Amino acid sequence: MDMSNPTIFVIADYGIGDPAFTEVILQLRSRIPGAFVYPHSTPPFSTVNTGFWIYQIALAANDGNTFIYSNTAPRSHDKEAQKNNSGEKLMYAKLVNGFQLMAVHAGYTFSFIKPYIMDFSQVQVEDNGSQFRSRDKFPQVISQMVEGDPSFLSEIVDISSIPNYPHNVIASIDGYGNIKTTIRLSQTQLNSGDEIALAINNKTYRAIFTDGMFNIPHGHRSLTFAPGSSGYDDPFMEISVRGDNAAALFGNPPVEEKILIRMHPNISE
Repeated sequence: MDMSNPTIFVIADYGIGDPAFTEVILQLRSRIPGAFVYPHSTPPFSTVNTGFWIYQIALAANDGNTFIYSNTAPRSHDKEAQKNNSGEKLMYAKLVNGFQLMAVHAGYTFSFIKPYIMDFSQVQVEDNGSQFRSRDKFPQVISQMVEGDPSFLSEIVDISSIPNYPHNVIASIDGYGNIKTTIRLSQTQLNSGDEIALAINNKTYRAIFTDGMFNIPHGHRSLTFAPGSSGYDDPFMEISVRGDNAAALFGNPPVEEKILIRMHPNISE
């Protein structure tokens, strides 16, 4: 296995095209010259979206030379003023498939991969002294992880400190306006063709449960509730309108918005 050119996904809430990604990538490349570093932007402060994509990437088949470095740090763990720009702790996780990552332990960042974590430890690194810890403090220990140097490991932390992710919210919205949810197919207990009502963002519409989002004719404006492309053996459900934009239909709800499902809808939409 060639470990000379690792791939690092930087998952953070800086914003698409934000120069913060450039600065972080430059720091990583200065320490790991052969690394391929890919930025992945999440909505501001959304640990649900961050955790969702950590799960999706970390459980994908890879060559063992792929890593995740995530920094979505809302600093909401303590409502008081944060002295010296301190924030949530940087943690290391190794999964049962061998995948390694470091991420700030905030909200639901580790929640989706919780069942797959084999080792969970605090990282020995300064977590204060800079507003931009992900550029100024964390890249050094990321390089140690990639290089296989375990000296960054600090105390082992019980995974019970990781909350379970909410099972009825929006996880992500793709470029087509399809709404990826945190609802698993196994939770639905529906049959293909069942009609339901979906309520999101104070808007309610009739939808059809189907076994695939393309299992309706193109141009048919029916809202579908179907297993999506994320979630592996137990897919996360996805809300879509073939040839149209489901997110726009619901008034462009934010990620983490709650989703309510009602059987036997009695609505006109």
